[in-house]
Amino acid sequence: MKASVFHQHGGPEVLRHEDVPEPQPGSREVLIQVKASGCNYNDVWARQGLPGMKFDLPHISGSDAAGLVTVVGREVTSIKVGQEVVVHPSISCRICDACTRGHEYFCRHFRIWGFQTGPLDGAHAEYAKIPEANAIPKPARLTWEEAASMPLVLLTSWHMLVTRARLLPGEDVLIWGAGSGIGSLAIQIAKLTGARVIAVASTDAKLERAKALGADHVINHATQDVVAEVRKITNRKGVEVVFEHVGQATWERSVAALGWGGRVVICGNTTGFEGKTDLRFLFNKQLSLLGSHQGSKAELLEGLRLVEAGRIRPVVDRVLPLKDAAEAQRLMESRAQFGKLVLVP
Repeated sequence: MKASVFHQHGGPEVLRHEDVPEPQPGSREVLIQVKASGCNYNDVWARQGLPGMKFDLPHISGSDAAGLVTVVGREVTSIKVGQEVVVHPSISCRICDACTRGHEYFCRHFRIWGFQTGPLDGAHAEYAKIPEANAIPKPARLTWEEAASMPLVLLTSWHMLVTRARLLPGEDVLIWGAGSGIGSLAIQIAKLTGARVIAVASTDAKLERAKALGADHVINHATQDVVAEVRKITNRKGVEVVFEHVGQATWERSVAALGWGGRVVICGNTTGFEGKTDLRFLFNKQLSLLGSHQGSKAELLEGLRLVEAGRIRPVVDRVLPLKDAAEAQRLMESRAQFGKLVLVP
């Protein structure tokens, strides 16, 4: 089968479109013919390499996939050949105390599929194998490309806003990176809770699209002072919640934008992992700093029910052939897209 593979860390040029063996599913695994696969920033991190993290090489990236089940293991009972599925990207043991409490993201064996798995175990290929528990029925209303764009960003943004930040109706939420895959979903989830959404992006064109998704106010961080604009919009109160995934470049402004008792929830650091914090703001204003990482299968299913009902919409920027995976990563690194980039074999 064909796959997008890298054998060493480096720039996008290390990605090769090449032949690799078709995966062989184990007794509790299923094989899917990948109809479409989503691109996430963890594809970039894996290809570049991260300090302190070992990646099994050669590596196939891709944590989002939608496809058709072609083979099921001998002990698989809940999935049938011919079924249309999407992948729940969180791999865990399913039997430890954390997993049985529904907190699989605390499992000591937790891994993100297509990022921390391998070698040659990810979505950017013609076929992929996944555990039975990670195969979820594809929402019927979605195309293959739309379905492949959703699971990881839907799960991550849902866990951040609903589970960790506990966003409430009437609260103000500042969403950085409104043009990203995760940002475009966060806008919709925040609106569903009844919050007032302030979306931040780098171009007016992206901000217009954020408005179309439901943002109440927009800020262009390239031309406007984000903290000053937040104070203006909120009548100097500040926001209750900041949705953070940019990291070092935005962290100080995120903390400064919070009102009394506010909370920052963060899931990533695309611009760097060091965040300077004035501790006087932290204790005087009684702020909360909340880390967030993936979520549970139950949360993903809850979000997908709203997708099936048409209340959360997929946001696909463009669809590229699998052989152009390197170009997709260049687009992500340059922040040229609005929403998700999707690859098709």
